[in-house]
Amino acid sequence: MAALDEPLKKILGGTTAKVLAEHLGLQTVGDLLHHYPRRYAERGELTRLADLPLDEHVTVVAQVADSRVLKFNGGRGQRLEVTLTDGSGRLRLVFFGKGIHKPHKDLLPGRRAMFAGKVSVFNHKLQLAHPEYELLDGDADSGAEAVDAFARQLLPIYPACQQMASWKIAKAVDAVLPSAQDAVDPLPGALREGRALVPLTEALLKIHRPESKADIAAARDRLKWDEAFVLQVALARRRLAETQLPAVARRVTEGGILDAFDAKLPFTLTDGQQKVSREIFDDLAAEHPMHRLLQGEVGSGKAQPLDALVLTPRGFCPMGEMAVGTEVVVPSGELAVVDGVFPQGEREVWRLVLSDGSAVECDDEHLWIVGSRETGERVLTTRELRSDLLGPDGRPKWSIAAATPVDLDGGGHRPLDPYLVGQRLAEGGGPADRLPDAYRHAPLKDRLAVVQGLMDTGGRTAGAAAVYRAAPGPLADDLAWLVRSLGGSARPVPVRDGACDVFVTLPAEYPPFRARSSENGAPTESEPGVRRAVQAIEHLGRKPVQCISVAHPSHAYVTDHFTVTHNTMVALRAMLGVVDSGGQAAMLAPTEVLAQQHHRSITEMMGELAEGGMLGGAERGTKVVLLTGSMGAAARRQALLDLVTGEAGIVVGTHALIEDKVQFHDLGLVVVDEQHRFGVEQRDALRGKGNSQQEKQTPHLLVMTATPIPRTVAMTVFGDLETSVLDQLPAGRSPIASHVVPAKDKPHFLARAWERVREEVAAGHQGYVVCPRIGDEEEAPKAKKGAAGAKAAAAKESSPEDVAEKRPPLAVLDIAEQLRAGPLAGLRVAVLHGRMAPDDKDDVMRSFAAGELDVLVATTVIEVGVNVPNATAMVIMDADRFGVSQLHQLRGRVGRGTAPGLCLLVSEMPEASPARARLAAVAGTLDGFELSRIDLEQRREGDVLGQAQSGVRSSLRMLAVIDDEDVIAAAREEATALVTADPELTGYPELRIALSALLDEEREQYLDKG
Repeated sequence: MAALDEPLKKILGGTTAKVLAEHLGLQTVGDLLHHYPRRYAERGELTRLADLPLDEHVTVVAQVADSRVLKFNGGRGQRLEVTLTDGSGRLRLVFFGKGIHKPHKDLLPGRRAMFAGKVSVFNHKLQLAHPEYELLDGDADSGAEAVDAFARQLLPIYPACQQMASWKIAKAVDAVLPSAQDAVDPLPGALREGRALVPLTEALLKIHRPESKADIAAARDRLKWDEAFVLQVALARRRLAETQLPAVARRVTEGGILDAFDAKLPFTLTDGQQKVSREIFDDLAAEHPMHRLLQGEVGSGKAQPLDALVLTPRGFCPMGEMAVGTEVVVPSGELAVVDGVFPQGEREVWRLVLSDGSAVECDDEHLWIVGSRETGERVLTTRELRSDLLGPDGRPKWSIAAATPVDLDGGGHRPLDPYLVGQRLAEGGGPADRLPDAYRHAPLKDRLAVVQGLMDTGGRTAGAAAVYRAAPGPLADDLAWLVRSLGGSARPVPVRDGACDVFVTLPAEYPPFRARSSENGAPTESEPGVRRAVQAIEHLGRKPVQCISVAHPSHAYVTDHFTVTHNTMVALRAMLGVVDSGGQAAMLAPTEVLAQQHHRSITEMMGELAEGGMLGGAERGTKVVLLTGSMGAAARRQALLDLVTGEAGIVVGTHALIEDKVQFHDLGLVVVDEQHRFGVEQRDALRGKGNSQQEKQTPHLLVMTATPIPRTVAMTVFGDLETSVLDQLPAGRSPIASHVVPAKDKPHFLARAWERVREEVAAGHQGYVVCPRIGDEEEAPKAKKGAAGAKAAAAKESSPEDVAEKRPPLAVLDIAEQLRAGPLAGLRVAVLHGRMAPDDKDDVMRSFAAGELDVLVATTVIEVGVNVPNATAMVIMDADRFGVSQLHQLRGRVGRGTAPGLCLLVSEMPEASPARARLAAVAGTLDGFELSRIDLEQRREGDVLGQAQSGVRSSLRMLAVIDDEDVIAAAREEATALVTADPELTGYPELRIALSALLDEEREQYLDKG
């Protein structure tokens, strides 16, 4: 291994080594040998110039078509222009000044070369300015021997950087390639022969200097196995070490606190929750510690009415429209997907009335992040707020912070300047005038500009706030909505004839209408944000409600203001089972707010069962305590006493649980929420507190993550954990069949699609047709005559895939007209899009919901806020123009009733294209976990593993975590068998060397950090 550890500086010289180290992270000979080509150019292969990405550094292989020197600056300057071609397109190279002489001599018409540079645009044409190049067909200067070598070989194209072109890296590899002979082969001989894998030295030579495509395939197969196997051996050793530790078996006790808890649940556990619970209880019954990952965990019990509003990137959507995969906004401004939807039947509903006149409806158990000057931030249920609403002075005690403002994009085209729109509304706004959706569901800067236009024209300062006088009711509502969307507070006060004065307060970053006082919970100028006080809580009666779970560490989402949901149900049942067996359970949460939320939700769900030993507590109950760093001394002392005596069966806490002074009576289970937020040392420090019957025992471990994780990622990133998955779709939903319709390849398939829509209508149902564009946009100038000819010429040179991508997306207005006159003639067809007047949109939706229309041709405006159970068919035109989550969400508009749904994904993209592959994958599953896998395939494994994987990201150069499932699964099986037979790897010294080189002891411990 000494040769592979050699610094590159000694082999290549200081300058080259410095560039490789600084820009590509390559320090040693071994690093460079493992810097594999990303693709190969064949001697007869022409790299496509038609696909060049703008502003990116590229390497192309092409032929010189022509070359000419031009004068400029009155003849004082000169430049060389070289035109390249490869059969798919043309590219211009430019060289200036003294730099033109060598390329002018080298780059003669007919010459072929590799060129590298950054793609830019000049005079509407792509170009490379002063690119580096390497001739491929030889002349006196390039050396006949080198040219001959190039001619005989596949040309490796390496991941490069602007400072070092691919062929320079290839020359550096040539210098170190002899050292491949010193590579230690980590694969056992029997495994290598059984899998027909080439030796490592041979693989390194073939990956860098292949003589055929078969050489490349053989090398890749071998190098993928290296990476997968060594990684899985490390994980298998950790799994085996865990099984050697002693643990107390925690068997379920009948008639205990768990049975009592299940009996009082106001809802039924899903089949998924029951299955996962069985897996966990089986593990807990063993005498070695459970080590399990629970992904997609969901909670139930905190509900809102179906007409409550939840913020999505395109605007508000009713709670009743939420589906698995729907993207929602969380309070920090990030996006997250809904990973569980749970109808809760009818419940008593309450309305929280806030100081700006807005209101939010919810059930009594709903969780709120509230603050007061006395207690700071807390998580309280509606019931707790009702019982402690006012302070001693009679003023509201609690306030709710606004969510972080976010950009929205659900309103369509915005033809006018937003500031001007605000001015016009203020100048001539009548009782019926409303702000168009395009300016409501718009980016932050546009919404702020509308508010500025309104306030500059019709507003004025009034003491501690600004006020807009006598706004007609609808305009007052719109202004209030805009201000709240910016994180501010807007309080409409009725004055006369339905008009309102609107008192406006915006956060400090939006002068001049910024927060100026602390009245009604608003902060002073030194405080961030604007808060709204909870003034009253009113009882509304019974309503149908549901709750959702959100795949985000905060478990929160933005509703009419914002609320919190959580994922503690399965974990709570596991903890109660451990308490029944005489042990204690600890839940470790990453933040105080989340710890408080878990504590509140657990005690709420358990009720009197959480009051063990207290007056009114259940006979079979236990005590649930909270332990955080900010607790007062007395409360902290009591919590510590409850833990060491065993009085508390469950503790929820933050890092404070890890401190040395925290001792348990008999810690049986550790639950870690959002594993990626903790280091392995922190988790193990808590597990080290196990102490059963005065003997050191390792507690069982349950790791939770709300993020769906594909199987291969679970095997790699969480490879030392057994995995349980909660992945059920919402109950009560009809199945949806999805199919790809290849409109260009098989036009009769599209004709059949329209027949299917007619059949659904004939059966008494309705359908949607979705298009990416409205179709009333202004045409770009110069789109005639000459431009048409240029387009035709470009189309001639381009592939079918290029043509499909470059034509404008299909439009609602065009498609609706074609359908009315053609395949859907005689049906009642209407259009719906974001630039329609709000009243017109409402009329169309009312008609469609009432069954007065057969087919709705729409943009993605139907993506949220539309619930027509009678709609069973959806045709999505140009489906390849939509993202995976958007397609899934659109598809969720059908199959909402008792009849099955049908979703047809129409595309003109060629069958072999990545876009078609993506559509086929989406059509193949309704599973949110599988769709997350598809999404991850597009983003590649770099996003999957993340920076927390110390040593892992750099080791996976050839293995694609998402794609190479078979290799990873087989390597895991082989590694497990080998480690079981020889845990210390005494018979495999080469494997031990490779393992220590890849993962030192510290890195190995971090392998399960997600």
